[in-house]
Amino acid sequence: MRPKAPSPLYIYLIILSILLFFYYSSLLSKPSSSNSTPCNLFNGRWVLQNPDDTHHQPLYNDSCPFHRNSWNCIRNQRPHMDRINSWKWVPHQCDLPRIDPFRFLSLMRNKNVGFVGDSLNENFIVSFLCVLRVADFGAKKWKRKGAWRGAYFPKYNVTVAYHRAVLLARYNQNSALSDHYGSKGTYRVDVDIPAVDWSNISDFYDVLVFNTGHWWSHDKFPKETPLVFYSAGKPINPSLGMFDGLKVVIENMVSYIQKEIPTKTLKFWRLQSPRHFYGGEWNQNGSCLFDKPLEEHQLDLWFDPSNNGVNREARQINHLIREALRGTDIQVLDVTQLSEFRADAHPAIWLGKKDAVAIWGQDCMHWCLPGVPDTWADILSELIRNSFKTGW
Repeated sequence: MRPKAPSPLYIYLIILSILLFFYYSSLLSKPSSSNSTPCNLFNGRWVLQNPDDTHHQPLYNDSCPFHRNSWNCIRNQRPHMDRINSWKWVPHQCDLPRIDPFRFLSLMRNKNVGFVGDSLNENFIVSFLCVLRVADFGAKKWKRKGAWRGAYFPKYNVTVAYHRAVLLARYNQNSALSDHYGSKGTYRVDVDIPAVDWSNISDFYDVLVFNTGHWWSHDKFPKETPLVFYSAGKPINPSLGMFDGLKVVIENMVSYIQKEIPTKTLKFWRLQSPRHFYGGEWNQNGSCLFDKPLEEHQLDLWFDPSNNGVNREARQINHLIREALRGTDIQVLDVTQLSEFRADAHPAIWLGKKDAVAIWGQDCMHWCLPGVPDTWADILSELIRNSFKTGW
């Protein structure tokens, strides 16, 4: 007697079981998305590209109408600008796409982006404006609501502007105390009151980028004109030194931002942009005439505070900022490490004015444009895009 053939239903169940087995096996073999680490755009290395490759050439040149003369290194004939802009920042575990001005402005249509802080945020916004202008050559200069500089992009109804507030907190000269502190008086800093330049912008911007740090030095405020810190209208006693004053200001400004800036506003705090003075401070013949980026093993020698070098303050201030931002909705824009490499990318002696170096020394703090801040713009645009996608 011949064995009975299996029924079609039995064969179907066997095939279905095999398919389900392979399907679930494939799921188990994939890493869980909840456990996957998001891409860290801040850690990576600079890779030299072919300067003739148009895909890596800057999006703008010396003719951008938003340039500031002393940073316009092409016009000021700084040598090797093609090589300076041939280095591409490559994160260790992912790709950083270059900002697409058309897509970015489309994403930001009917929205506004604001930068608040010192001249390094101005350096940043000049780069940002020149990049975005590629998508709207009808962009017009914009100075309203206390803005120091900015632009309006009519094709997209987008405003991008910078509010100059070097300490973030309000400060002004107090000559009434000149007899006690010296002939030039003091500077009063109200640690709990924002500078007037940005105190009325809370409802205007959809994205805000803050910074402070580069004016917190005895070069800007020597002992003849010290900072005197006030809280709730009264002097803080005992009086604070420069670094402790910075800590209190950052804490108070973060608290103000959290309380006064709407939750729907996307907020960033840009960490410090490192300086590259070699051989002394800016007023002690410090120089940055380098022709290539630093190597990774050199970074701690330059910037670790324990080495007590002239450029140590960036990491010190970053520590204060990170502590103050803990538990807030303000995102960290960490451009420090990627910028530490780029000792080769400052204006140095090519400042566009005949006597500038004799008066101010080399500029080893700000950046040539086009230059390193263009990479900051790439990162910022990616963080904004990701935040919009997730609904932050």
